[in-house]
Amino acid sequence: MDQPAPISQPPGPAAAPPLRDRLTIPVLASGGILMAVMQTVVVPLLPDLPRLTGASAATVSWTVTATLLSGAVLTPVLGRAGDMYGKRRVLTGALALMTIGSVLCALSSDIGVLIAARALQGAAASVVPLSISILRDELPPERRGSAVALMSSTVGIGAALGLPLAALVVQYADWHTMFWLTGALGAMGVAATWWAVKESPVREPGRFDVLGALGLAAGLVCLLLGVSQGGSWGWGSARVLGLFLGAALVLALWWWQQLRAERPLVDLRLVSRPRVGLSHVAALLTGFAFYANSLVTAQLVQAPKASGYGLGLSIVATGLCLLPGGVTMLLFSPLSARISAARGPRITLALGAAVIACGYAVRIADSRDLWMIVIGATVVATGTTLAYSALPTLILRAVPAGQTASANGVNVLMRTIGQATSSAAVAAVLVHHSGPVGGVPIPTLHGYLLAFAMAGAVALAACAAALTIPGDGTPDGTRRAEDTNRGARDQAMQGA
Repeated sequence: MDQPAPISQPPGPAAAPPLRDRLTIPVLASGGILMAVMQTVVVPLLPDLPRLTGASAATVSWTVTATLLSGAVLTPVLGRAGDMYGKRRVLTGALALMTIGSVLCALSSDIGVLIAARALQGAAASVVPLSISILRDELPPERRGSAVALMSSTVGIGAALGLPLAALVVQYADWHTMFWLTGALGAMGVAATWWAVKESPVREPGRFDVLGALGLAAGLVCLLLGVSQGGSWGWGSARVLGLFLGAALVLALWWWQQLRAERPLVDLRLVSRPRVGLSHVAALLTGFAFYANSLVTAQLVQAPKASGYGLGLSIVATGLCLLPGGVTMLLFSPLSARISAARGPRITLALGAAVIACGYAVRIADSRDLWMIVIGATVVATGTTLAYSALPTLILRAVPAGQTASANGVNVLMRTIGQATSSAAVAAVLVHHSGPVGGVPIPTLHGYLLAFAMAGAVALAACAAALTIPGDGTPDGTRRAEDTNRGARDQAMQGA
């Protein structure tokens, strides 16, 4: 007698992913925001640090310079280490160094300790490229674009949040409280990252290129030290010229060594491909254009009313003026992902650079009324969101999966060099166009407008560079690596 056929049950609803998987993106994004906050919080302290530490203003400026230098050096180095030894492991270590730096700043008022601690905090600059590489390895393609866009936007979001937060703490509490706060948030970030983020199975094995790391570090320190200190030491001084000459020689030797290394720190043959190299050029130009917005806006609205254009705002009010830009970056990052999915990240990058230029056109048209200043700064922030969100997607599509952290590290390095150059160029323009107000030299409105025009022109150059990048696509090596990575995760899930 035939057995009755079993009645198939309709499939039930798909099981929700574990809580750890659902928190991966929020945890990584919070780490990026915390990194940007950490870089910004010391800015409101700079005018008071000489009195608080007993050091000169020139020495105090190293609390910013040390973070810039260490971040520029460690970002590509830690990116390469992440590709080799595990991205979550290196990411957790970078957050731990940032946390240790915050605790040291909270415990001491000695300027030497503060500078050393801020150098430790520079390791956190690698958080964004490492996190983007983790997202590329762990997320399916349909979720990857928006997550990467959000991660890249955390730099601007954190900077916009950090300035008013630090200003409030400085105004109403002991300045050490600010570092206790960032230290506590950093410790939470370390624990959350270790718990919620999986270790990526994608690795690029090999021996770490110690000689290449030392050479890159020496060349970048010479270059960025000359750029950051040129205004105070004199651009024609022997020290600055010697630094630039030393940077050129060391980086030339480093380039020669990297081309001959079996496992180089930076794959220069990959960088020389137009899709990768032009993306790095666009990152440098975009970093220059973006950074002028924060620098100039903060100084302009705080200028005394006696200048004829200044608003005489406090540092807290200044931070609030920049806050809409941070909110805009958070809201527009999903739009950037959708544009990249529909038109490609190359078009998104070009559009973002063009929007930045439009924002500076608004600034040139009216920099006297507060509401127009806020609108112009917010437009620049919107363009920055589009551009910064597209850059890592361009890199992810152009390099093999095993080199994503190091390649994005180089891209972030190029943004850092652009920002350092922007700071020096804006300072040079404003110093050259200054006039006495109450016996104190204050930049003229014409100087600010020239800075806006310079940044807008660089943004248009970034737009042109973006349009010359070859069409989007996914290289075969990248696709094979992604398939292998996906298969490894599927096997692991089945075994579980």
